[in-house]
Order: sequence, then C-alpha cells, then structure tokens
Amino acid sequence: MKSAIAPIARAAGLCILAAALAFNLACQSDGGSGSPTAAAIPTPAIPQPPAAGSNPAASQSDPGISADRVLFGQSAAFTGPAQALGDEMRRGINAAFAAANRDGGVHGRQLELTTLDDAYEPDQAHDNTRRFVSAEPVFALIGAVGTPTSRAAVAVAQNAGIPFLAPFTGAELLRDPALDTVLNLRASYYQETEAMVARLTADLGLTRIAVIYQNDSYGEAGLRGVEAALARRNLTPAATWYYQRNTSAVKTALLHLILANPEAVIMIGAYAPVAEIIAATRPLLDPVFMAVSFVGSNALADALGTDGAGVYVTQVVPFPDDADLPAVAAYRQALADYDPAAVPGFVSLEGYLAGRLAIAGLESCGPELSRRCFLDALRASGPLDLDGFTLAYGPGDNQGSDAVYLTMIGPDGQYRPVDRLEAAP
Repeated sequence: MKSAIAPIARAAGLCILAAALAFNLACQSDGGSGSPTAAAIPTPAIPQPPAAGSNPAASQSDPGISADRVLFGQSAAFTGPAQALGDEMRRGINAAFAAANRDGGVHGRQLELTTLDDAYEPDQAHDNTRRFVSAEPVFALIGAVGTPTSRAAVAVAQNAGIPFLAPFTGAELLRDPALDTVLNLRASYYQETEAMVARLTADLGLTRIAVIYQNDSYGEAGLRGVEAALARRNLTPAATWYYQRNTSAVKTALLHLILANPEAVIMIGAYAPVAEIIAATRPLLDPVFMAVSFVGSNALADALGTDGAGVYVTQVVPFPDDADLPAVAAYRQALADYDPAAVPGFVSLEGYLAGRLAIAGLESCGPELSRRCFLDALRASGPLDLDGFTLAYGPGDNQGSDAVYLTMIGPDGQYRPVDRLEAAP
C-alpha cells in the first residue's frame, strides 16, 4: 500500500496542492461553499409524531391488503450516483418475496413490491411517500435508501400510521423510540464508527484520524459518531471536510485531506465520491481508509479497481459468501432463483433480510392482517431468528441488530472478513 514517491516530489506536490486550495477557496468553486464555516449542516427537526394510540385505527381494511395480495412500497435511488444502492436493496427484497411467493405466499397472499425513484433527493422521497399514502396506497414501506431521504419520508409515514421497515441507514434520528411505526434492521452509524475508531486506535495505535463526509444529515450522523468515539479516547479529529450530496466534485475535500496528512481517514459517503477521493489521494498519501456500510461495498470495489486494495468497510450484515450461515445460504439460493445473473453482495443481502423481516411480521398476524398487528407482532416477538441472523425489538428499542462486521478489499478486488486491522507492509 505504501507509495514510493520521493520526498522532494511529494513536497512539490503538496505545495502545488496548497496553492490550488487557496485559489479554490478564494473562488468558492467546486459546487460547495469553499469555507469551513459553511460546513454547518441544517438539521430541521422531524415533525412531532402523533401521540401514542392516535395513529389511524388498524383494521383489515388497511390499504395495500386484498384477499390474495399484500403490497409494499419502496422509495429509493434508482438513478443518480447512489443508484446501485437502490437497485441492490430492491433486488434483495424481491428475492425474499419471490421465494415466499413460490411457496404459496403468506397465509394465501402473494407479496408484491412497487417502487418509485427518488434519486436520493429528500423532496422527491417526501413526494413519493405521500403518493404511497394516498394516490397509490400500500400496506407498508420498506427499504428506503439514505438518511436525508428517510428523514423526509418518515414523518409522512408516521403521521399516516404506515409501517416504515428496514431503511438502509444507520442514522440516530430513526432510532427515536417515539417513532412507533419504524422498525430498523441494522446497527447504527454510531456503532459502526465506534468499531472503526476502536480498531484504528487499538490495533494500529493511530490517533490522527480525519473525517470526510457528505454535507447532509447522513454525513452529519457519521461525523458525530466519529467525534463521540474519539472523545471517549480523549482525541479529536485531525481534520474534517465535506462534499455535496449527489456529486463527485470532491476537489476541495481532497485538498484539505492532503494538507492535513492524517494517519487514517473515515469516510461517510456514497461509493462514487468516496472512490474518487481514495484514488486521487493515494499517489501522495497512504492513510488507512475506512468507510461505513452505506457506501455500497460492491459498487465501491468496482469503482476503485486496483486502488481498492487495503480499504476497510464496516458491514451490518454477515459476509454474503458465508454459506455456512443458514440465512446467507437461503439468501444465495433465493437470489439465484430470482436473478441468476446477480452477484451476491452486502446491500442485496440486507434487502433480502428486510424482506424476511416483513415476511415474519405477516406470518405472525395470521389471515387477519392489519398494520397495527404487523407492528405489534414484530415488536413483541422477542428474539426473532432469521435462519441464524437474530433480531430483537422491545419497548423503546426499534433497532433489531447491533452487529458490526469488519471487511477489507483484497488485491484481487474482492472483500474478505477480517478480525483486526493490518499494518501496511
């Protein structure tokens, strides 16, 4: 992983980059503000959920239910820089539903997923959710992709009493126990970033840790998680900088990173800009790069190519090649049956487990299905065993799993599970 660049060449390169940074900040280019003070992220509050018991009365007339069908809705990114995340979540959910449907469905009802593209934009996610509430009503929402989009959608879902199931985000705002229609599947970003900082400091003894983050509620959630994990060890970030959502214009963030010269960089972003920063940084610096699960692991490895070796990504679902785990074996079979050309990956596995969670709720309710029964059955189920992947919900706890796994991209571009960080050769 170590760069062989000569010290004099590296110094010259840094001087050029510093000059470029000064010009860039003066011109306020790159689609951002060009000023660290502009990194303050607006955090509008989610509208207050209705008081307990004030959701619309649940009954068998709940929308999205018929004698032979249950309809789920998914608003996610199916275009734009985060498209691979929406595509893979949808693929995994559909694989789980198709497997259940081949066995006759759930209590005689076939499971169907309808999707709308929000392009990873909050306004469109809000509009899509309103459409799922009224114009094209669904029984439940599943597999939303992203923090800013989920933030825009969840208030609509909560006010309408629609289950909001397994969003692809670890943001704390969705773990508010007052959100009684939300059921998270995955561990939080705070848990992922704690695992990162723990490994960087304990395994490698690193203390100069920088953060590059997306300038929205997703990036802020990850940044706050890193800051809290560092503070528990009496440390602060070596540097922090940001880039704008839905862009790969990362020049300003890249220049700040190189001037800070950190030992490690934690990246809270999507695969395209993260790959751009890593590939552009490595000729001059060689920090340890780590990314949270939302980055989209398969898409990141593909985008990086040979530049990916040694990049770490935390995961919130098991390794998709671990067929010794029954849940993974079932996923791989379901995926192969649904889409024989699909390559197993972490995101579609998470989608599959989201689909399995929905199926478990439907099974628990029996033929007399309602939204309230669905939510209550999952919350009161105790430990829920999805073929060896265990979820647990309860009073004040709407997050099913706390598991965080560490993976690294190898020289062949493939991920492998690791127990600890490895020093560069």
